Amino acid sequence: MKNLTIKLKLVIIALVSTFGFLLTAFFINKIIYDFHILAESQLLVERLSSNSYELRKHEKDFLARKDLKYRDSFIKTVKDLESNEKTLIEDLIKEDISTSDVEKFLTYVKEYESIFLELVTVQQEIGLNPKDGLYGSLRASVHKVQESAKEANNTELLAIVYDLRKQEKDFMLRRDLKYVENFKKKIDALINSSLMTEERVTALKVYKRDFLALVEAEVKKGLTSNDGVMKTMRETIQKTEKMHAKMITDILTAIEDKFAKIKIMIFTLIIISILLVLFFSYYISNGLNKSILEFQTGLENFFKYLNKETDSIELLKNDSKDEVGTMSKVINQNIKNIEKELENEKSAITQVVDVMTEFEKGDLSQRINVNTSNKGLNELISVVNKMGATLESNINKVLDVLESFSNYDYRAKVSIDGIKAHLEKLSIGVNNLGDSTTKMLQDNKRNGLILQSSSSLLLSNVNNLNNASNTAAASLEETAAALEEITSTVNNNSEKMHQMSTLASDVTSSVSTGERLANKTTASMDEINDKVTAINEAITVIDQIAFQTNILSLNAAVEAATAGEAGRGFAVVAQEVRNLASRSAEAAKEIKDLVEDANIKANEGKTISNEMINGYSQLNSNISKTIELINEVSSASKEQQVGISQINDAVNSLDKQTQENASVASQTYEIATQTTKISEEIVEDADKKEFDGKDSINIDSIKKGRKENKTSEKEVSTPKTVTVKQLKTEIKNKTITANNTNDDQWESF
Repeated sequence: MKNLTIKLKLVIIALVSTFGFLLTAFFINKIIYDFHILAESQLLVERLSSNSYELRKHEKDFLARKDLKYRDSFIKTVKDLESNEKTLIEDLIKEDISTSDVEKFLTYVKEYESIFLELVTVQQEIGLNPKDGLYGSLRASVHKVQESAKEANNTELLAIVYDLRKQEKDFMLRRDLKYVENFKKKIDALINSSLMTEERVTALKVYKRDFLALVEAEVKKGLTSNDGVMKTMRETIQKTEKMHAKMITDILTAIEDKFAKIKIMIFTLIIISILLVLFFSYYISNGLNKSILEFQTGLENFFKYLNKETDSIELLKNDSKDEVGTMSKVINQNIKNIEKELENEKSAITQVVDVMTEFEKGDLSQRINVNTSNKGLNELISVVNKMGATLESNINKVLDVLESFSNYDYRAKVSIDGIKAHLEKLSIGVNNLGDSTTKMLQDNKRNGLILQSSSSLLLSNVNNLNNASNTAAASLEETAAALEEITSTVNNNSEKMHQMSTLASDVTSSVSTGERLANKTTASMDEINDKVTAINEAITVIDQIAFQTNILSLNAAVEAATAGEAGRGFAVVAQEVRNLASRSAEAAKEIKDLVEDANIKANEGKTISNEMINGYSQLNSNISKTIELINEVSSASKEQQVGISQINDAVNSLDKQTQENASVASQTYEIATQTTKISEEIVEDADKKEFDGKDSINIDSIKKGRKENKTSEKEVSTPKTVTVKQLKTEIKNKTITANNTNDDQWESF
């Protein structure tokens, strides 16, 4: 492998990896195909189960509904099952799985179909509905027999016919042949009886024939599920279901085993391919890694030598014939050349380092006196020497100017001709320092003069402000006391209004209660009127009964008189009845009079209640309006209370702020006194120093330069009337300014 190039080694790794992947892909494709076949087989098994359940469903539907569409559905499902089984057998053969269970299951299904079709034929013979087949014939013959018995108008014959029908129905319901034997005995006896005519005998024989034919067909079909065709079909269904369960279990087990083998095969192939690729990759990569590591070690030793970490150097190994060996040979040749040059330059660099060390310590008079074969190093030596000379000259100039600054003379300047970069910046910085210091001194003197001029005016204004604040504080205290009395009066009024509103609400509640009771009284009066009306109706009925009783007693008396001696006792009874009727009529009249008086009194009470209700309604309306007025007055009182409270709070706050303003004015007076002293010290200190424009700065020149601010200065010096809010704002601003000791802010103040 050492004689192969890196490119060829990488190509070999790629080819081996590609071969492994192609081999794996081939087998995986085959395995995916097998998976597809097995999945399809599993789906077909599930479809066969579904087909089996559909066959049972169609069978049950036919037996329950006697409809031939379920026979056709049964046949179609069998065809679908055969198609699915054919496809399943093909897939199982491809996967080398036994198909015996599937074929046997198909045989049982065909047998099941044959028996079911036989059952359908028998049912068609029996009849799919009451008007079809043997059922229809039996029904027609039964109707003829019944009609004949009814026409004979013979109850005995009709009873025997009904008994025959009972035996027929019992057989149909209970499926027992004993009812057939009873039917035969009774119909034979009826045929041979004297009640029969030739026509009736013929009808009975047709009836017997049709019934026995129906019984024979039912027996063939099966009176129970354990007889006839039904029994055969049940046995076939059981065999089919057992084989279906065995087929599903065996096929699914075989499919699962096949799946397991395929999974094992997949993992085996993948592991073999991976191991093969890893083996070749490791073997080739290990050789490459070894060569690269040796090359890396040689380079690291060479860089350590270049970085002065070691004093000796080792050549790279170049025994391989690949690209790494070629690079090692070239690098070894360059290492030898570099080693020779480095030794020559080492001594020159040592002197450069020594001179730069002296420069670092501040000795710029040192120079380098050595030459080498390296042009770049010689240029470096020349530049270092020139740098030392230039730095020494320019630093001396800067030191001279700084010495002048230290003597408080800021008029000297550093010349920047012929210098660049940082030296130029240093010179400009020193000159700017002088200019900035000069400007600062000019500003200090100017600000001091301004402060001296303004301090007396400030002290006068502060005195005026202090007096005004004290006067305003006294006035505000009197105003606050008056507002407190007004607030107390409004609060008392509001409380009275609340009490009046409460009392009015109680009155309203009482009026509502009275109105409700009056309404109840009216309702009670209406009920009394209804009862009185009912009593009047009852009295009318009693009066009518008394009148009729009187008439009847008269009739009875007439009849008794007609009867003579025999009716004398009955006449006495009739007289007593007439007396009772008379007394009942008189009592009814008296009760009626009393009821009419009660009705009149009830109507008068109802009228009085209605008048009370109207009075209560009007009183309730007036009280509601009174409550609304009280609420409006109470609301207005509350609003006045809130407004006066806000005014009281504002006055108290204004009083507090006025007191604070007086305190601030006192503090401002002290600050103005200190400001006067500071301005005198600033002017005195500025006059001790030498700078440009010192003698030209005085208070007159300052005032001429600030003519544009003359109007604002007059407004400040002229007393004027201000509001409390403006006074508060002005004092607040001055307080903020007084707390700042910066010179520029004092000038602004």
